[in-house]
Amino acid sequence: MSAEMKPNIPVHVSLIMDGNGRWAKERGKERVFGHFEGVESVRACVEAAVETGVKYLSIYAFSEENWNRPQDEVVALMGLMVKAMAAEMKKLDSNGVRFMVIGNRERLDESLNRTIDECMEMTAHNDTLTLIVFLSYSGKWDILQAAKRMAEDMMASPQKKLEIEAMGVEGFDKYLATAGIPDPDLIVRTSGESRLSNYLLWQGAYSELLFVDTLWPDFRKEDFRAALEYYSKRDRRYGKVK
Repeated sequence: MSAEMKPNIPVHVSLIMDGNGRWAKERGKERVFGHFEGVESVRACVEAAVETGVKYLSIYAFSEENWNRPQDEVVALMGLMVKAMAAEMKKLDSNGVRFMVIGNRERLDESLNRTIDECMEMTAHNDTLTLIVFLSYSGKWDILQAAKRMAEDMMASPQKKLEIEAMGVEGFDKYLATAGIPDPDLIVRTSGESRLSNYLLWQGAYSELLFVDTLWPDFRKEDFRAALEYYSKRDRRYGKVK
């Protein structure tokens, strides 16, 4: 699929990056080695997204549940994220990529939050591609925080309460952490696992799902393009009859 020909290209592709630990174990390495190699896969997918005309690329980098992993692995992952952001931001900015992080950032340390803010500010003006990193995120957390914010608005005034009672599904979207971002058209999970693992539970209601056996550190441009090819052949009806 060439960059010039863009048949049925999804607006938003989301990637569940799975298999780093297994990839490392197969090579007799520590799990963190797989995470380091996985950065190369992120870089390849960003380049492929820009080349093919995808406007939003999101990656599930660290879930709320991942905080339960061994402390040394969590510390290594957070350090890797800081290093990767610092190393990649100038290139992302020069290529017109806007960088965003979504998740429960209250659980992140000050250094990481500071780096995130700097990177988001640096790239805020870009519009070729929006790269969204879901960090300390879970679908249930997102829905819960949205419900709490909506409840606060309902208690703010009788008029606001009436407005919320009358609103539809679209009205709830603005309370989600992803407000203003299109729902993913395609969610791809690597490593052969066939589940969403508490990811974008609301936003992924009508996403096309693709589960591939490739471990994340082996996922490269050709795999990304193959996923787009799969998507191009899907018939999305949204409950309607064609």
